[in-house]
Amino acid sequence: MSRIGKQPIGIPAQVKVEVKGRSISVEGPKGKLRWELPARTSLKVVAGEVLVSREGDDAQAKALHGLSRALVNNMVRGVSEGFVKKLEIQGVGFKANVQGSTVNMILGFSHPIAYPIPSQIKVTVEENTKITIEGPDKSIVGKVAAELRSFYPPEPYKGKGVRYVGERVERKEGKTVQ
Repeated sequence: MSRIGKQPIGIPAQVKVEVKGRSISVEGPKGKLRWELPARTSLKVVAGEVLVSREGDDAQAKALHGLSRALVNNMVRGVSEGFVKKLEIQGVGFKANVQGSTVNMILGFSHPIAYPIPSQIKVTVEENTKITIEGPDKSIVGKVAAELRSFYPPEPYKGKGVRYVGERVERKEGKTVQ
């Protein structure tokens, strides 16, 4: 049996889990998430815990078992605690700010970059260079962080660009004059 899939998922007191057929919806203080289970898995709520089981014993069923359990666990954690990604901008004149539901970034191009913020995601900017992305859905938080970083990834010569907090950029030596 899958080591990840067989572990029960504890439900915190403020979280409500509903299962209707193949659909699961999780609601908590940070938001509400809904997901459809894959065909070879099933789900039941017993005594404050969610149990994921599978039908079949082939490799695909085992993979879907662990995946389903991990995604449901992320849903429960997301609506109770939320997920956070932090970015930092390095470079002279590089900055960002939030106006309404748009992140505006000035990254040395001839135009500012306007990125629309998805629903359920909260983006804050401190000191014009530190961006915090928060939300209940782990995949959307990661996607927003990756898309903001992709506008100007850190370059290896001067280290300028948008990077994750704590990300280490391998620096390269520039050209040498002989």
